[in-house]
Amino acid sequence: MRHEEMIFSGFGGQGALFAGQLLSYAGMAEDLYVTWIPSYGPEMRGGTANCTVILSEEEIGAPIIRNPTAAVILNLPSMEKYEPLMKPGGVLIVNTSLVNIESKRDDIHTIYVPASDIATALGNPRMANLVMLGALVEATHIVDMETVKQQLEVHLSARHRKWLEPNKQSLDRGAALANG
Repeated sequence: MRHEEMIFSGFGGQGALFAGQLLSYAGMAEDLYVTWIPSYGPEMRGGTANCTVILSEEEIGAPIIRNPTAAVILNLPSMEKYEPLMKPGGVLIVNTSLVNIESKRDDIHTIYVPASDIATALGNPRMANLVMLGALVEATHIVDMETVKQQLEVHLSARHRKWLEPNKQSLDRGAALANG
C-alpha cells in the first residue's frame, strides 16, 4: 500500500511549500488521498517554511505528522529539527549544498543531494526544491515522475513558464542521484 507522511522544510523562498504542493497535486492526479499543510514564519524571504504532506491509498485519519516517513531538508536548521524525528526505515533527502553535517542515524536511508549547486548549474538556484523533489519521488515511488511533470506543467505560473523545461531537468537530476 502506498502511504507516505512527509515533511518539506527550508528557508522561505527555497520552494519547500511549492515542492510539497506539487507532490500533493500529483497524488490527487493518481487518485490518492492527500493532505498538504503549510507552515511559515512571518518573514517574506529567509524565515522558516515547511509543509507536511500525506499521500495514501487509504483515507487519512489526521493530517498531523509526528514521525515522518520521508523528509526533504533544504537547510541546516531543518536538518537539526527533523532528522531526529524521522520514523525508523524512513527516507531523508538532504541538500548538501547548504547542510554541512551528515545524519547520525543508521536506521533511516539518507540521500545526500547537492541540490542548490545542481540548480545553479541548470540556470536557476531556486530550482533546488525540484531537484530534491525528484530525489524523493525516485526514492519513495509514492507517485510516478511523469505525473509530477504533468502537474508541473499545469501549476507552474505564467511568469515562470520559461523555467518549465529546466524544472523538469531538475526533477530528473534529483531522481538520478537517488539511484546512487
